Amino acid sequence: MSSYDDAVSVSHLTKDYGVFRLEDVSMTVPKGTVMGLIGENGAGKSTFLRCLLGLAHPDAGEIRILGMDAAGQRREVLARTAVVLDECPFHERMTPRMVGVVLGGACPGWDETEFRTLLEELELPADKTVKEFSRGMKMKLSMAAALARHPQVLLLDEATSGLDPVVRDHLLDKLRDFISDGERAVILSSHITSDLEKLADYVTYLHRGRVTAQGAKDELLESYGRLACTRAELAEVDPALLAGTRIGQFQCEALVRDKAAFRRRYPGLPVDPASLEDIMVFTAGRDER
Repeated sequence: MSSYDDAVSVSHLTKDYGVFRLEDVSMTVPKGTVMGLIGENGAGKSTFLRCLLGLAHPDAGEIRILGMDAAGQRREVLARTAVVLDECPFHERMTPRMVGVVLGGACPGWDETEFRTLLEELELPADKTVKEFSRGMKMKLSMAAALARHPQVLLLDEATSGLDPVVRDHLLDKLRDFISDGERAVILSSHITSDLEKLADYVTYLHRGRVTAQGAKDELLESYGRLACTRAELAEVDPALLAGTRIGQFQCEALVRDKAAFRRRYPGLPVDPASLEDIMVFTAGRDER
């Protein structure tokens, strides 16, 4: 059951396309937090977001956004939800000023003053066409348009991919500001795990349509570890303690599920901290052993 403190609550979501199946995905995103959604291409991240937006109809499960049923109360949900995709949705001949006029007439709650403030803050010229914008400028425009609606839930699908570090950091700062009142939430799907390590409070890792790892980001990073050892040393390790391995000609590497438990059992094998990228890469290739 969804709590009043949850911005998004997903229970046992399943969507079957025949060639691909998103299966039994559950997730809770409290207000005032960022959920990072990671996974390789084709893992189901975009399908998951499409189900949240009502663009794909789930075969099973329940989605509640701000306590509302996402299917039965879709109009109310969409009025409180904004999305930023990896491609700018605005026609190349439009200017930001024109975007404001169009969205002002189409979006309930549109805040033109906030939009203009964001354009200035993000250093976007109001009368320059989208065609003349760099990719980073287009993403800033998409973000400004989304935030000017004052949504309570913001969904981003690879919105920071392909951007230089300066632009990415600027957008991450805007997302921190967005959730700072404790009443709003973000779900950020991204291949750039370093961004999620900076921003996310929680992480869900999708692999082949299933949740493979999930939890508070800091707890996941504290729990997992990275082991480098010889082939002989790896052969002595209990496979149940490992989430994935990579066998090299001269060295073996493995992702350890629980650093503390592993160190107690194998005190002679050094375990280093793992990153979110390690968790994703090793889990995706865990059948290599």
